[in-house]
Amino acid sequence: MNARAGRGAPLRLRVNGQDREVAAPPHAPLLAVLRNDLGLNGPKYGCGLGECGACTVLVDGVAARACVIPAGGVEGREITTLEGLGGPAAPHPVQQAFVDAQAAQCGYCLNGMILATVALLARIPRPTDAEARAALSHNLCRCGTHVEILRAVQRAAELVARAEGRPE
Repeated sequence: MNARAGRGAPLRLRVNGQDREVAAPPHAPLLAVLRNDLGLNGPKYGCGLGECGACTVLVDGVAARACVIPAGGVEGREITTLEGLGGPAAPHPVQQAFVDAQAAQCGYCLNGMILATVALLARIPRPTDAEARAALSHNLCRCGTHVEILRAVQRAAELVARAEGRPE
């Protein structure tokens, strides 16, 4: 057992650029801490097994499944949720691309799709369709908007390049 659990010391997490303390056990799923303790509802509960991608967050810029990560395991690392990308006044280019491509029906998978796309574009600024399919292959969309989602990834690459001053 972790010594912290016995003392009740808070977890110290860096979420969306802010240092936060929560009174949660270190073995609590990161998803539960984000949603229940910090009120961040971008990451969704889907399968609880790390297989559907609805709970995706970025940990140090890498897409990760928050439902299977113990919150204590990400202390000292940068956690980014959908809420940390942008806002209504200035959406992140990937968020805007998903709007432009009308890549949502129910919207439940969008959190994971958007964050997986952000991570993909950080690694591969101009992904091919095959690279985009591979990067999103573990994010499930039950509504069947796959064509629109792939179109959104390509649009996101254009918008991110423009925002970073790179040639499209």
